[in-house]
Amino acid sequence: MTGDGTRAVRAGLPEPEACEAALPGPVFAAHYHLPGEAAGPYTYGRDTNPTWTRLEAAIGELESPDDPAHTVAFASGMAAISAVLFSHLRTGDAVVLPADGYQLLPAVRTRLESYGIEVRTAPTAGDAQLGVLDGARLLWIETPANPGLDVCDIRRLADAAHARGALVAVDNTLATPLGQRPLDLGADFSVASGTKALTGHGDVLLGYVSTRDAAQADAVRLWRKTVGAIPGPMESWLAHRSLATLALRVRQQAAGALALATALSERPEVTGLRHPGLPADPAHALAVRQMLPGRFGCVVSFALPDRAHAERFLTALTLVDNATSFGGVRSTAERRARWGGDAVPEGFIRFSVGVEDPEDLVADVVAALDAALG
Repeated sequence: MTGDGTRAVRAGLPEPEACEAALPGPVFAAHYHLPGEAAGPYTYGRDTNPTWTRLEAAIGELESPDDPAHTVAFASGMAAISAVLFSHLRTGDAVVLPADGYQLLPAVRTRLESYGIEVRTAPTAGDAQLGVLDGARLLWIETPANPGLDVCDIRRLADAAHARGALVAVDNTLATPLGQRPLDLGADFSVASGTKALTGHGDVLLGYVSTRDAAQADAVRLWRKTVGAIPGPMESWLAHRSLATLALRVRQQAAGALALATALSERPEVTGLRHPGLPADPAHALAVRQMLPGRFGCVVSFALPDRAHAERFLTALTLVDNATSFGGVRSTAERRARWGGDAVPEGFIRFSVGVEDPEDLVADVVAALDAALG
């Protein structure tokens, strides 16, 4: 069996041909020439595209190395989330969502309820979703949760959900398939925004759904076709190109995040520090069992005393961009409460560690913390 780095470099590539590119360029065709009756893998651009096919095959290999998953790519992470929910839920069904998950989930809740679907919520920590599972059709897990970084036991929740006849979807955006493999832990769907750590360069909007069940993949694919939430060929090509460095980025970012979290743990003005790789973190023991060794993600969250203190800190940083999103090669940080919607204090910082040298990043953060105290 090859390692993750080797697999990421080769995943989804066609067999080498003399004088041809290793990764053929994006295909922009809206329609394809067909002989006689409509037949063949590529007929119309809203249905299929060879550039998507290569990317989907690559992600399927990474999400499930021993049994490649059926993968469907989307124009964004929200398109992928919506596809799973709206292709598998009907009026009268119940769905369980995390109470502390991605910021747009409340908007999804409003839409689901408008269709007569019951929405229940519970926090990620302590596997609290177990308490509201009875009678649900689908359980949606986000672990580590964004932005609070709580972790839940995927295997335990999946077993409980399946015993009750419910499907299980896991948002794997923060961990990436090289940090956590939900399908191996019992989930029916692994869903992610490829906008973030998967592609890592801040130049792509993308999402995907992976599953080992062909019928479930077909339902998600039909939803994509029906609503037209297709990825662009250039975005798909850029995403596939980026996968070659995924293992390198995941390792470097995880090392940097742990170094940063360790440094922050020594600062008295820092409270609520969370990173699953930090031995003192409440989720550390579970993360060690569930996530791949040493790959606890690139995000560190913590709080400074108040809004003004947090803004002084962000302004004083020189190697870190004040920007939203996470998972990019350049470190970013933001005062998350500026958006509203997340149950976080005004001084809460979500920090995404890039691939800078950890010692340089830590020195910059420590200097900015010192400046903010002034």
